[in-house]
Amino acid sequence: MKKILITENQVKSQSDAILWHLKRYGNITSYEAIKEYGATRLAAIICKHRKNGYEIDSIPINRKTRFGRNVTLAKYVYNEPHKQMNLYNSCDVPKSNRPYTLGSYDTY
Repeated sequence: MKKILITENQVKSQSDAILWHLKRYGNITSYEAIKEYGATRLAAIICKHRKNGYEIDSIPINRKTRFGRNVTLAKYVYNEPHKQMNLYNSCDVPKSNRPYTLGSYDTY
């Protein structure tokens, strides 16, 4: 089990706590949200964060209940934004081997 190291000063709401958790650990389930943060409406919080531009995927997880029934839960996974990378500046490609530009298109 994850040891949650968050202080009261780091979050002002359950929504902030969920976002902090996603950024810190990469994923969260409704069980973790209820147990650690008292957030019972995780799907609504995730929806709000998605509307605010955060990329969060839902991954279905199949489990059995204590009564033996099969259920599907959601595991929410945070996709960290990546910086735009200029491939020609990030590797050692001599200028003579780079494609030349015709208009705004690269041509090989």
